[in-house]
Amino acid sequence: MQFSKGHGTENDFVVLPDPDGALDLTPARVAALCDRRRGLGADGVLRVVRWAALDPGGPAPQPGVEWFMDYRNADGSIAEMCGNGVRVFARYLEHAGWLPNGETPVGTRAGVRTVRVAGDEISVDMGPAAVGEPSTASIDGDAFAGVAVDLGNPHLACVTEAAIDGLDLTRPPGHDPALFPHGVNVEFVSPVDAHGEVVMRVHERGVGETRSCGTGTVAAAVAALRHAGRVTGAVAVHTAGGRLRVTVDEQTTILHGPAVLVAHGELTHEWWASARREPARLGTSGLPEPWRAGIKEDGGALTWEHDFHDD
Repeated sequence: MQFSKGHGTENDFVVLPDPDGALDLTPARVAALCDRRRGLGADGVLRVVRWAALDPGGPAPQPGVEWFMDYRNADGSIAEMCGNGVRVFARYLEHAGWLPNGETPVGTRAGVRTVRVAGDEISVDMGPAAVGEPSTASIDGDAFAGVAVDLGNPHLACVTEAAIDGLDLTRPPGHDPALFPHGVNVEFVSPVDAHGEVVMRVHERGVGETRSCGTGTVAAAVAALRHAGRVTGAVAVHTAGGRLRVTVDEQTTILHGPAVLVAHGELTHEWWASARREPARLGTSGLPEPWRAGIKEDGGALTWEHDFHDD
């Protein structure tokens, strides 16, 4: 059971080579792999599988496209696309000798994406960004105006003059569930400065705040350009994990940045077999009713709020 570990601007992934589609990659196993204490630790899992061998019910293979990026979020949920992930995926194809001439189309649930490797930098054609309705994200009661941006997965990009470093992203920002019924990735981005650069933080659905997000970087660049009265251009995006570049033209968007493989290894058969089971979770049934009333669960994490002044 082979694996690799890689990252794109510190957005990190476990890479599972599975060319013939033999792995039973359950949500529980994905969550275990991504757990930073009981597993390898990552923001997501990239399964490297031939499109023809993809699980039944997946997207139909496209002619001339051999490889499919089967991407899973850290909580085990399936995601449509990941811009940093597809660059790490391309770096793995290069490492395995499966990337002819440094360029190849890659299948994803958001469509086919062409990747190009040129030394340390990998570029990926992310396709056109579909700009949707204006909406708002909320943090601790403060509203941030933003716009929906679809890159095969949903984003809410909020351009703000607020101090981005001070925002609390330990919990998911509030959003309009009618507009985003399956959740949304939320970006907070500064306006474009005189050098064509912005700063961004992102909360990814199914993961939490990450050091970087490829599709989020593109959404942030698109929103920042529109905030500046432009629909095309080049933007450098500074994330917590590093610097990325985005080119936006009338036909498509292109994401440029590094991707690094840091380790290759082997999972034990015993661990892989045990990882198919969900971990035990803390229950609340034994607590007194006044205590249970203050407990909320979000993705398996429990928080407790109680006003001691009332007792």
